[in-house]
Amino acid sequence: MTGEYRMDGLAVPESLDQLHDLLETVREQFPDVDETALMMFETAVIEIHGNVIRHGRPKGKVAYEFRLAVHGDRLEAHLTTDDEAVPDLSHLPGREPSDPLAESGRGLWLADAMLDELQYSRSGHHNIWTMVKLLGSEAAGG
Repeated sequence: MTGEYRMDGLAVPESLDQLHDLLETVREQFPDVDETALMMFETAVIEIHGNVIRHGRPKGKVAYEFRLAVHGDRLEAHLTTDDEAVPDLSHLPGREPSDPLAESGRGLWLADAMLDELQYSRSGHHNIWTMVKLLGSEAAGG
């Protein structure tokens, strides 16, 4: 069971719908993938991409490339953005935002909590996110 997917464009609100559609395609093409793991993975992907939409610079002009690979033991995605903004990762890994009642600032924390691996790097004006969700017996708690 393997599959590869790719999409790119501008990080704008409509691109969230496109990512949801892509992940729905994965659901249809890989019905044996654990739904809970896929839902957690989707939540993380959407939170990170939503963060790029909200905080990326120049706003509405941040180009992105999203690559997703479905493997027998994991879902692995790479999100690369051409972005002047550098994300605030001070509350990662595993630490909740300082204000537990704050509605903003929780997206990256939530993404980190949903994934088995979240990596970030910066190269020039590119933010590079790697997201991994383990499947089956390899999954945390499963």
